Amino acid sequence: MALSSSTASALQTLPARVVAGREWLEQKLARERHQMPLFIPVALGSGIGLWNVLPNSDTWVSALLALLAIAAFGALVGELSGRALLVGGLVAAAGLGMAWWEAERVRAPVLQAPVFAETIVGKVEAVERLPARGRTRLLVRTRDLDAQPMLARISVRGESEGVDVGARVSVRATLSPPPGPVVPGGYHFARRAWFEGIGASGFALGEPEVLAPGPPASGWRARLDAFRADLTALLQDGVGGAEGGVAAALVTGDRGGIPEEATQAMRDSGLAHLIAISGLHIAVVVGGTLWLVRFALVRWEAFALRHDARLWASVAAAGAGIAYTLIAGAGIPTVRACIAVMIVLVGLALGREAISLRLVAAGATLILIWQPHVLISPSFQLSFAAVTGIVALYQAPFARAWRERNPEGGGWTKRLVNGAAALVMTGIAAEAAIAPVALFHFGHVGLYGALANLIAIPLTSFVIIPLLIAGLFASLAGLAEPVFLALSLGIGALLDVARTASALPGAVASISAVTAGAMALIVAGGLWLCLWETQWRLWGLVPVAVGAMLAVTAPRPELFVDPDGRHVALLTEQGLAMSRPRAGSYVREMWGAAAGTRRTLTFDDLAQADCSPDACVLSVPRRGGGDWRLLTTRSRNLIPRPAFEAACAASDIVVSDRRLPYWCAPRWLKLDRTRLGELGAVSIDLDGGRVVSAALGDGAHPWARDAAVRREGERE
Repeated sequence: MALSSSTASALQTLPARVVAGREWLEQKLARERHQMPLFIPVALGSGIGLWNVLPNSDTWVSALLALLAIAAFGALVGELSGRALLVGGLVAAAGLGMAWWEAERVRAPVLQAPVFAETIVGKVEAVERLPARGRTRLLVRTRDLDAQPMLARISVRGESEGVDVGARVSVRATLSPPPGPVVPGGYHFARRAWFEGIGASGFALGEPEVLAPGPPASGWRARLDAFRADLTALLQDGVGGAEGGVAAALVTGDRGGIPEEATQAMRDSGLAHLIAISGLHIAVVVGGTLWLVRFALVRWEAFALRHDARLWASVAAAGAGIAYTLIAGAGIPTVRACIAVMIVLVGLALGREAISLRLVAAGATLILIWQPHVLISPSFQLSFAAVTGIVALYQAPFARAWRERNPEGGGWTKRLVNGAAALVMTGIAAEAAIAPVALFHFGHVGLYGALANLIAIPLTSFVIIPLLIAGLFASLAGLAEPVFLALSLGIGALLDVARTASALPGAVASISAVTAGAMALIVAGGLWLCLWETQWRLWGLVPVAVGAMLAVTAPRPELFVDPDGRHVALLTEQGLAMSRPRAGSYVREMWGAAAGTRRTLTFDDLAQADCSPDACVLSVPRRGGGDWRLLTTRSRNLIPRPAFEAACAASDIVVSDRRLPYWCAPRWLKLDRTRLGELGAVSIDLDGGRVVSAALGDGAHPWARDAAVRREGERE
């Protein structure tokens, strides 16, 4: 490689080791030149991730300038390494800027304070029926909150018959600003609501009253939504039970009809991806359409002699894929899969082999440009982790050698064995890729996913989805009942596989919440391992190993407090002890994931707890000797000052959902309604004396709890 004169003169002034190192790097990059474009979405995602991690506008601007400085340095260095820095810096800076711009572009009014038993009047913009939970969610556009148009999500008991999109309704409801996570780093509804334009959420105190029915559906979007609602109802009612809920989820993406028990079994068995429409479902629909249309066209002699059957079959398959994506609700995994399949079809139409990591990179880049905020969503990370791991596996040298030793063809026994081996390898690759993501977001992962998928994927691909398509067409002629019966049996078998796998000993691996730093190391190492081709890809194992070690050895929090101070949990040897027996399943699940346990009990079950209906006092052993003393209130009843003041003074930590007076002065930490209003959810590592706040972690991002939190984030 020839060097420019300026670069050559600069190299003469550098130590020999630096020059040799740069030459070595250039040689490595030259061998991997064709792989370097795969890092474009990595750079784009790095910039988006920086905006989400850094706390305020000062740090965002500083990071933007630093990335531009890296790009400028790369321009000065030249050669492949310099061009990599130039392009990477510019793309990362673009990602940071796009994330910032998107968050400001979607800004919508947000409720500033809770309202109780308020009559809300507005237009229904969306209806989500959840028959398995006995609830309906309404999105209502109203002007009654803060005297400005606002989108409120209201949960209503029952089916809410007669409430349709476009209807004008009146409903008494209790609403609050969209809540943040119940544990730092957990599911963040306020962030999701920001990008969906939702300014308030809560629950109805009665049935909504329809003031004016919705107009007939007009416009393609409204008609499509009505069509999707009809399909969902047809499958849920026609197939029935949990099987009907799964059938609807596979077609329209509506999972409201799946009982929680079935959903949990699918998660624990590693089969949850089958009820979240993504690549598998699009591939089956598109692949089936491609095969059927091409099969028909090549046998139509007049057409086959004049036209390219492969081209027109690809066009028909593309239409089927786009139609299915729209019917399924155009969720991020579905759109990602559709984009990927469209690129595959273009390659097939041109006579090329299109399935490659370039396909995955193109899909990721397009989605991140379209919606930068999806980068940190579990669905985006899980789908791209699985696809990247699978494609990288089949492009690895040992996998290519295996395919050469086992070419297609031969007897049915050989094809069956090779197919089973390929499915097992695919399942293992997918599970290995998604395991860190699942542990990071959910705190647990199914260990028998590869084996369960060996049965479930063929069952879904070759039995359930074809029966679904046949059932929908048969329903047009009123002949769906026998098909739906067969479909119910097929989906029932799928659920049986999930329940059996999830019930096996050690079926679920749980770990306390993986830190963001450990996750970043694992992701960086995994990408290095998957995206390069030569031997230096194995260096990616180093950050993966370090990240895994940090994840396993990181201190886990022992005390959890929700944003209202109403619920408190302590991690004990018996499991997670809750301060109040009636803590909801959502709080238990989130805290259990963060603590790495699924066993729960109450403070009343602990020998070291002294509880009354109004308060609990706990003694928690310290690692260095002695005890932590925890005081938490459990009711709204007034506790006499002499007793409560003495209890506060004798406690290290006091937690309450009420505003505590100044004379309640614990030795270390007071978490009452006022302080928690600033901190949000809190997790505490008692051994390390470390307090982590969800709200302060949001910094100055626009979905932060309130202006006070933003100002505190700016000061830090």
